[in-house]
Amino acid sequence: MATMRAVRLNTTDRTLTVTDVPRPAPGPGQVLVRVRAAGVCLSDAHLVDGTLSPLHLKGDTVTLGHEVAGVVEELGPEVFDVSVGDRVALQAGEHDRHGQVLTRGVDYDGGWAEYALASETTLVPIPDELPFEQAAIIPDAVSTPWAAVTATGDVRPAEAVAVWGVGGLGAHAVQLLRLVGAAPIIAADPDEHARARALDYGADVALDSTTPDFLARIGQLTHGRGLDAAFDFAGVPVVREQALQVLGEHGRLVLVGLTDKPLEVRDGTRFSYLRQQVLGHYGSEPEHVVQLVDLVRAGRLEFSRSVSGTFPLEEAPQAVERLVRRIGSPVRLVLTP
Repeated sequence: MATMRAVRLNTTDRTLTVTDVPRPAPGPGQVLVRVRAAGVCLSDAHLVDGTLSPLHLKGDTVTLGHEVAGVVEELGPEVFDVSVGDRVALQAGEHDRHGQVLTRGVDYDGGWAEYALASETTLVPIPDELPFEQAAIIPDAVSTPWAAVTATGDVRPAEAVAVWGVGGLGAHAVQLLRLVGAAPIIAADPDEHARARALDYGADVALDSTTPDFLARIGQLTHGRGLDAAFDFAGVPVVREQALQVLGEHGRLVLVGLTDKPLEVRDGTRFSYLRQQVLGHYGSEPEHVVQLVDLVRAGRLEFSRSVSGTFPLEEAPQAVERLVRRIGSPVRLVLTP
């Protein structure tokens, strides 16, 4: 039996192991992809530390990795529009036959391995000029903020916006807000490295959200009108409290960062009078990944500065630790099997 190396998480005791497993064979409508790059996301780290748990995993062990790109290696039966050798990115999940959303590397085996199975419908062709390391992070690291900006937040040109938390997703949010014409773009982060990155990615101003004059500065920058859209990529209650205080008329607070803490609207009368909204956001739809690849192909976007480091598969645990400890303030770390 052919085998391959894979990074497996035991969801019972949360042990992460790089080991040999049987190399899968594609079934009907599936292909086998030779993984060339796989992103390391904070949600992967949360699976390891127990903050997150799979909802639909069969068994107690899974190969992590929902940000994946590679080359089609083998076709299963009933695959019609894909060829061996095609360069592809993989959607971060898919619907099962009951309509339930399943996440790759969470509810079924992902791409922290030498090979990954994928349904034909989850393949996104990528151009030759797009490196695998950059293609891998488009599903989730880029597509989640893209969906938050263009769909949930519905940001229009010249709208005043702010992004709290300029990490792996927030940095791309700044870049994408610039693309859609938001102005001004205000970045908020206590970390000076993150603030410098925000300016590099296109923010007009980067502020320390812990300073006493932080909210007053947002008022000045928006000429007293407040924000049209505020994006919480930090998942921290104080961020949401701050954002609600500086939303303007018809302002939208988009919650992308995850937390189990309650959200309090302290001035309900003001909130209703200004017809404000709080909007939950999670992930992206397949078309968002396709749109982003098309924008890369057209020369509107590139993500070379987003890959903060690459690691061989055997060093996946070290990559997770580096991300959790924010060593070097990474945007995205990538495994290269």
